[in-house]
Amino acid sequence: MENHYYNSKDLGKFGNIAEFQKPLADKFFDWYTEVFKDSALTAKEKSLIALAVAHAVQCPYCIDAYSGDAFEKGWSESQMMEAVHVASAIKGGAALVHGVQMMNKVKEIAM
Repeated sequence: MENHYYNSKDLGKFGNIAEFQKPLADKFFDWYTEVFKDSALTAKEKSLIALAVAHAVQCPYCIDAYSGDAFEKGWSESQMMEAVHVASAIKGGAALVHGVQMMNKVKEIAM
């Protein structure tokens, strides 16, 4: 068996974060539950957004959780992959736009 920094079994232990700080964990889980309810966006739409964000923040636990959740809520493989591409484009663009900061600094130094 290979050693991994992330253990997929740990996802099932997420609720255990309350063990060391129950009041804050309770507040987090109450808020988290409320966020994912149908409101201005449907729970289905929020699931696809969560899948895209999971990839942008590169959380393997979130990717596992929201890949299953999005598929179970009826999103197709194509729609899910397109959401991942949207997240990737935004993340890539965010890195590139910071190139302006580098360009500004280099121009300042070169003067």
